[in-house]
Amino acid sequence: MVFLPLFIISTRVFGQIWTVFYKTTSVCALNGSTVNMSCSYTYPQQYKLTDTFWMLGVEIKSLKEYPKYKDRVEYIEDRQKQTAVLRLHNITNNDERVYFFRLVTDTVGQKWIGQPGIQLKVSALQVKAPQLVLEKERVNLTCESTCSLTDAFIWYKNGQALKIQNKTLQLQSERSDSGRYSCAVRGHEDLPSPAVSVNVMYPPLNTSVSISPSEIVEGDSVTLICSSDSNPPALNFSWFKENQSSAVGSGQSFIISSFNSSHSGRYYCEAQNQHGSQRSASVSVSVKGDWDILYIIAVCVTSAIIVGCGLLFLIIIIVHKRTKKSNNDSKDTEQKKTSAGKASESRDAENASAQDDRDTDTKKPEAEEIAYASITFHHPANEAKSAASQDMDVSVIYSGIR
Repeated sequence: MVFLPLFIISTRVFGQIWTVFYKTTSVCALNGSTVNMSCSYTYPQQYKLTDTFWMLGVEIKSLKEYPKYKDRVEYIEDRQKQTAVLRLHNITNNDERVYFFRLVTDTVGQKWIGQPGIQLKVSALQVKAPQLVLEKERVNLTCESTCSLTDAFIWYKNGQALKIQNKTLQLQSERSDSGRYSCAVRGHEDLPSPAVSVNVMYPPLNTSVSISPSEIVEGDSVTLICSSDSNPPALNFSWFKENQSSAVGSGQSFIISSFNSSHSGRYYCEAQNQHGSQRSASVSVSVKGDWDILYIIAVCVTSAIIVGCGLLFLIIIIVHKRTKKSNNDSKDTEQKKTSAGKASESRDAENASAQDDRDTDTKKPEAEEIAYASITFHHPANEAKSAASQDMDVSVIYSGIR
């Protein structure tokens, strides 16, 4: 609402004062809302006040006498405090008038109309938005009215309240921002502005190709369909076959009426609108037989690779085990040679000792039995001696005895 300086209109009649005091001379309210217009007054006390009412400037009669006002008007008055309020419901643009307060007494000619009255202005909210919104472009939506209103605004998108409470709504123009926007004044949520559409424009996205039928037999009619997500929808479509320099077709659908092996290959499409274009991924198109052969070849090659890898792995394991066993055998042989050498040295030492003993026995015949027994039981573990060594030892012993 707009509040202007206070006005007091008064006059002196026969030494007494008539006064009508309007709190404001201009009121702005939303279309469809309820508005209050108020004043206070004084009059000469020697007269008796018989009637008060609100009127238009056209003719002197109460608003309640007008058909278009009678069901929408309330007079709220306190004669002791000498205040009056005009309450007007469901206002429209046709209610934009000047309203006056009138006092009537029981004395002829003693009546009064308060000047200058109150000017009512009816405001309609509207959303101001650009007609063209491009993706990623910052855009401001403004809630406007024909007169100054409170700064507490509410914004709606598709009928759902948003958290923004400013007069201006700022968008980053994502695709999800498309929708219908309206605004309202806090406290008058039931009187929103007309909704306006915001369409975020963007180039084709998610372009793809579908094939019908999915399994192709030679001679079939094959249809390729290009699909994309864009705003506005893409209208220009071009078709390409890999390894060919120029387009092979146009339109959202590309039809090959009688498909044969010469048509086999990889195809892709390009969708375009006024904001850009996008190419789809390539798709393979061929007759079912060709695919069967390729499938068999692929399976055979894959199987051969798997079997070859398995055999190679097995060979590696076998070679590793054999190498490990050979190394172990070499170590065992070396250990045996070392043990045999040590045993041979031990035997030589024992033989030398035995020879010394035999020499001693030759000098001392009385010790024959003891030497023999000693030689027989001193080495019970010499079963590993060679036959030649044993014969030599026996012959030596017996020669000593004789």
